[in-house]
Amino acid sequence: MLGYIPPGNINLTVVQLTITRGIRQALYFIAAFSAVEILFTFGVMRFVQWLSSEINLESTIDIVMVFMFGILGVITWRSRKEMPKEDYSKKDSIKYGMLLGVVNPMQVPYWLFVGTYLISHEWIDTGYLSLSVFSIGSGIGAALALYGFARFAQYIQEKFTLSSYIVNKSIALLFFALSAYHICKITYIHLIK
Repeated sequence: MLGYIPPGNINLTVVQLTITRGIRQALYFIAAFSAVEILFTFGVMRFVQWLSSEINLESTIDIVMVFMFGILGVITWRSRKEMPKEDYSKKDSIKYGMLLGVVNPMQVPYWLFVGTYLISHEWIDTGYLSLSVFSIGSGIGAALALYGFARFAQYIQEKFTLSSYIVNKSIALLFFALSAYHICKITYIHLIK
């Protein structure tokens, strides 16, 4: 749950879906994303010790994040003037949730750090049953955090009657800011430090 509290591509997508498509479509997205989160968490936690010792993903993840946030920012910026369609099927939101669940580069470093910490302190066993329960809890926590974002977005939209233009423009600017942050981080690590 804690991993989805800071602004990122997933919770901003939930806010955007809630405002442009409605809470029901956001809930379909959350359910699909959380199901993928369960599977992904189980896989990463199962192999976290091997991954952390064999692969250095830090700079690769930062580069992927620059492109991902940049692309999400451009897509959101370009669609800021478009009026949302009224008839979205739940399949669209489910596919979108599954896609972002699979293509979420923040999950790998997060679970490498958290997984290594939990396993090294023996707070979690690496057996199948323990990791299954932990992964289900992770999916439920992600769903609860994202549900909170969806309800907050719905509340804000009702209270302030925000247009999708303002929301899309704001989210696009935040995506660009997150991309710029990762560019500065890469520059600092490789050129200044």
